[in-house]
Amino acid sequence: MDTIWLTGAEWLAVLRIGLGLWWLESWRHKDKKSWFEGAGIAWAAGVAAKHRWGAVRSGFDVVVKPRPKTMAYVVVYAELALGLGLILGFLTPIALIGGLLLNILYLVLMIHDWAEQGQNSMMALISVVGLFGMAWQSWSVDSALGLF
Repeated sequence: MDTIWLTGAEWLAVLRIGLGLWWLESWRHKDKKSWFEGAGIAWAAGVAAKHRWGAVRSGFDVVVKPRPKTMAYVVVYAELALGLGLILGFLTPIALIGGLLLNILYLVLMIHDWAEQGQNSMMALISVVGLFGMAWQSWSVDSALGLF
């Protein structure tokens, strides 16, 4: 076979877009009304309060607990921004790093909940592969505009 179906850069774009769709689904499936009324942050506060690492408990108490409404909006709109940025390939390295950091935060917070660990681990891995593989080279706004 003389040609391959997609180039390596195009396969990385497929991976990037898939990750973006995953973030978009994370945003879509949230009940925004109850999330913005505090349900999501209240759930996270319960998880943080029982966390085995004191740094997680105190970090949550310092950063999130004093501003629950703001943090609820930050989480929801960060997931939306990551999804759209990765699907469109706009500011892709920034979106990949932001997604990696958010997945690491989710992993650390939910260290006891192994059901979530697989998803967050895979999303973090895809972010690293996309970042080092420069997944913005094909099918992206970044590529079209000559960014990065």
